[in-house]
Amino acid sequence: MLKPYSLFSFRKRILAVTIAISFIFCSLVVRLFVIQILNGKELQFRATDQWTRDLSIVAPRGDILDSTGSALAVSYTTYNVYVRAREVSSPTTLSTFLARSLGLDFDDIYKKVTKKGVSEVLIKMGIDADKAEEIYQQRFSGVYLAENVARYYPYGNLLTQVLGFTSIDNIGQSGIEAYYDQKLKGQDGFSYVQSDLQGKEIGGTLRYYIPATKGNDLTLTIDSKIQLVLEQTLEKIMVEQKAKNVTGMMIKPKTGEMVALSTKPSFDLNEVPRDDLETLFEQSKIKGVTDVYEPGSTFKILTVAAALEEGLTSFDDHFYCPGFRVVDGVRIKCWRTIGHGSQTLMEAFGNSCNCCFMDLALRLGKDKFYSYLEKFGLGQKTGITIAGEAKGILMDKSLVKNVDLARIGFGHAVAVTPIQLMTAVSSIINGGCKISPYFLQKECDASGNIVSQASSSLGQRIISENTSSLVNQLLEYAENKTGKYTFVEGYNVGGKTGTAQKYSESGGIAQGKYISSFVGTYPADNPEYLLLLMVDEPSAGAYYGSIVAAPYGKEVFTGMFEYLGEKKQDENVTIEYVVMPDLVNLSLFDAIEKLKEEGLAFEIDGDGEFITKQLPPVGTSLQKGSTVILIT
Repeated sequence: MLKPYSLFSFRKRILAVTIAISFIFCSLVVRLFVIQILNGKELQFRATDQWTRDLSIVAPRGDILDSTGSALAVSYTTYNVYVRAREVSSPTTLSTFLARSLGLDFDDIYKKVTKKGVSEVLIKMGIDADKAEEIYQQRFSGVYLAENVARYYPYGNLLTQVLGFTSIDNIGQSGIEAYYDQKLKGQDGFSYVQSDLQGKEIGGTLRYYIPATKGNDLTLTIDSKIQLVLEQTLEKIMVEQKAKNVTGMMIKPKTGEMVALSTKPSFDLNEVPRDDLETLFEQSKIKGVTDVYEPGSTFKILTVAAALEEGLTSFDDHFYCPGFRVVDGVRIKCWRTIGHGSQTLMEAFGNSCNCCFMDLALRLGKDKFYSYLEKFGLGQKTGITIAGEAKGILMDKSLVKNVDLARIGFGHAVAVTPIQLMTAVSSIINGGCKISPYFLQKECDASGNIVSQASSSLGQRIISENTSSLVNQLLEYAENKTGKYTFVEGYNVGGKTGTAQKYSESGGIAQGKYISSFVGTYPADNPEYLLLLMVDEPSAGAYYGSIVAAPYGKEVFTGMFEYLGEKKQDENVTIEYVVMPDLVNLSLFDAIEKLKEEGLAFEIDGDGEFITKQLPPVGTSLQKGSTVILIT
């Protein structure tokens, strides 16, 4: 029997239906909110990815310029060739053309243009504009060209290590290119086209183009003309001195600006030897920053500066050199085994007498000497703005004995990087304040607006201005012993040479292997430029810094003065030249007397009584006051 109709039950049904409809509606609203608001961007991106195909537009890297505005590294447009297999109408014809035009294998290309499981395949990267135009004019369906960027170095093998190079993907791999990669690289762009489910382009649809943004331009402190003078001299040293390698650098000691830096041998940055990793690694190293060496007599600049600052010596001081000192029972020889006799501080510095500098180091004592070495930055990184800097090697002070201290005084038993030595010497000759070396002068965006700019400021004072002036006088005397402005005729150039033995991997002295060096200043009384030349393992017969390195320092300064249009400090200076006499088979005493008559200085290699060999050979024209080698 049917129940009678109930208004109450009808209302319950209406309520239930209303609640159900409301729930469904709210669910739809919530779902729409999630799809459109919360997940909208992601879904839009996925949808766009499904109905479009894109090609990347590689951003040009920023240019690298020298301090005068000359381009050192620039970017230029190349093209990548892509094929979309689904759109290719005649794979055989296309493969034949591309193989011939691009110099590729037909079978490899054919496999790619018939491979329909992928949206597009790369055929070749980095073709030039003419080749790209040739391909474009064929109007092959399914062939696309995308802009790419390649790096070009206008000076080829100039600044090989400093500039560095990039990978095929435009990523900095070494040098400035790597250190400032984030500043140099730009923002890539894209080119979009609409396509169907199979990836074929839909004709008549919109194309989208997002341009690439070029990276920032960097202006370096490097002067390419001075760099060229330096590198030409380094190449000459490699040939004439038959060296393993040679490093040179120039810095402004008052600011820390790197003016020039190079190591030879090197390679052309436009022809990077990527298939020879050993050569690539070795010749990419900035040896002036990464490698340590025993500096020898150039280190005496630091020793004398500390002793003068502490009032432990003066220009009136006298030293006696019998050819050796005995320290802690160990006999340590001066380079001139017959001794220098009695000499003033200035004469001892000019003679590079080891005995004098052993005395100065011992006068300073371990604690004081080490406090100055730490102030000069030894055993620490200079903070130069390039990757790979080494710290150098400074013995643990607690382990240092007097015999070690004596050796450190003349530049042995200590290892520095060339940039470390240059920074220390700069801090001594610039008035006595610490500096930090750097390469980047300014950074500009693609519109030419300055993003950042270097500000040169001197750091803490290490020595007094008076001590700095005295050291500069010593450096001027050391390279101009025959008269004022005679090292480079008419110019006030100072300097100091150095010679040090190398050590083998086992820790012992490597017999017959030396590093010869020269540090030069200009102008000597108030230096604006500081030069270092370091010749590793010269093998042409001589190895003393005065023979192997100093003459080439003269060439670098001469070339720099010509470029800068620098006027002589004294136009009346004239340099006399003499002919190297024949000294072979003479006694050491007679040979020395002959050299004195000719006005030539000398260095002795060996402990014998008779001359067995001389450098340079007989008949060579020499500047009066030049140093020659007597081998006994």
